[in-house]
Amino acid sequence: MDIDVLTDAFFLHLRTERRLSGNTVESYGFDMRRFASFLLLAEIELPGFSRSHFLSFLSSLRDEGLSARSVARHVSTIRSFFRYLVREGLLPVNPISEARGPRIGRPLPKYLTLSEVESLLSAPDRDTPEGMRDRAMLELMYASGLRATEVVSLRLENVDVHAGFLRVLGKGGKERVVPVAQPALDTLLVYVKHGRPLFRKKKGTGNALFLSRLGRPITRQTLWNRIGRWAKAAGIRDSVSPHTLRHSFAGHLLAGGADLRAVQAMLGHADISTTQIYTHVTAERLREIHRKHHPRG
Repeated sequence: MDIDVLTDAFFLHLRTERRLSGNTVESYGFDMRRFASFLLLAEIELPGFSRSHFLSFLSSLRDEGLSARSVARHVSTIRSFFRYLVREGLLPVNPISEARGPRIGRPLPKYLTLSEVESLLSAPDRDTPEGMRDRAMLELMYASGLRATEVVSLRLENVDVHAGFLRVLGKGGKERVVPVAQPALDTLLVYVKHGRPLFRKKKGTGNALFLSRLGRPITRQTLWNRIGRWAKAAGIRDSVSPHTLRHSFAGHLLAGGADLRAVQAMLGHADISTTQIYTHVTAERLREIHRKHHPRG
């Protein structure tokens, strides 16, 4: 069995059947390349791969200094790979079906305070095309809890201004409808009317909502860079990413009394347990306030 040929087939399965995003498939690629190198160096053939071999692989990852979270991700990737081989009839049984990765604690997501959000949203210059675009992106991310990939893939037709909703294509190609507050819609309309036309270099550049200076859809890397720039301009010390705004969206909703199931739907979480981590954030925030302000805190 050629590991490279099988890996390519596995990636095709991830893209077409499981409909995983390009970024997710790319992360699987990192894990599979490390696994293939291990097999080559240890001179192990896939038909003879055993649980003891797998434990040796995990040990090699730890020796490389990988964190428990990274090792756990490798476990998930390799387990999916072997499940695929068994399903396709290429192996009779999954040799690592009972193997478990390291236990890891889930860190509480970082989020901004309300005053930090206000400072961040006010940072971009309203009088430049870039400022109008960036302010619209920031407002939209905080108003709707979008992922970075969802922001850069938005198209003009995804925005229903009159109804106040976005149609978002999330993980696994699943579409969801997300409400948008009026202030964010107003900021978005300013960009679409006055900023976006200045980014269009020629007709037929497409209907991408957020454009770069070259008239192309903005990239994830540019989005990250712009958020970091405005966070610094707003005087926010901690690093701010697209997910920080997503966390802030969810945490502030729950702190304000929003229903957990509603927040789950807006975030596009398949499992409510993923959303429940934000309840821990809210509880921790309450404890922090209590410690700070109560005489015996």
